[in-house]
Amino acid sequence: MNRRSFLRHICIASLMTIPCDVLAAPLLEKKPQEKRGQFDLHVRDYISKMSHFDSVHPDDIVLMGDDLALLKACTAKLTRVMRTVGYGNFNLISIDEAFTFGKQYSRIGAFSEKEKVFLEKVFYYDASKLGFYGDKPITAFTQKINRKNVIKIRYSGHYLFKGHPYEVWKEIKSALSSDVILTSGVRGVVKQFHLFLMKASSNGGNLSLASRSLAPPGYSFHGISDFDVGQRKYGKFNFTSRFTETRVFSKLNELGYLTLRYPRGNLLGVRYEPWHVKVSS
Repeated sequence: MNRRSFLRHICIASLMTIPCDVLAAPLLEKKPQEKRGQFDLHVRDYISKMSHFDSVHPDDIVLMGDDLALLKACTAKLTRVMRTVGYGNFNLISIDEAFTFGKQYSRIGAFSEKEKVFLEKVFYYDASKLGFYGDKPITAFTQKINRKNVIKIRYSGHYLFKGHPYEVWKEIKSALSSDVILTSGVRGVVKQFHLFLMKASSNGGNLSLASRSLAPPGYSFHGISDFDVGQRKYGKFNFTSRFTETRVFSKLNELGYLTLRYPRGNLLGVRYEPWHVKVSS
């Protein structure tokens, strides 16, 4: 497939039964002719969605029919890729490598042309239509991570980018010793795809709901710098607001390391992530 000639800005609504323009322009860009009451309604709607990020909302974009089947098929194949290459390696592989593994291993299964086109359209879709207003640091569907630029963190199964991200981690580790763990580091396009599609698939194909908890593919700063931290032996609660009750959070906040990518009350359409360490600006 000649992906280089793909119409990158094509509306994903061609794959959907729900129009792609159901969401407004970024929340706070109030049009001059817009009445104050309408603007207040947008704000209340936004606050409600962020307060109930895991709930379904009337204007959510949801895949149906054949498109939902494609979503589930791609999710299942990416899961089989992860199990084949290993959890750590899965953080780093590119989409082209995932497609190659699909052809090479029958237990994965080759990605069909429809599945490849579907994934590419999801990648190049304007996430603001889902309600996600963050920047997009990775703009190429086929972006590759140079393994020479990352370092594996022992006992974590994760990698960090060399340079400033790794130096920040060493400072954090020095300050908190064994209390702090790295819960997520470098994530390539494939890993972010898998997380995002898994969330959407487990919620009936709801892409908007997924985007309130996970940056859509290409929009995650894990692909260039950021990482997540947690309290040892705190398990899944490291990815909930309960993380703020831990010694790790209190200490890192005190030392000034938690300049959060997604702070409480952010206007990016993403839930509060107190565990996410912002490295790059």
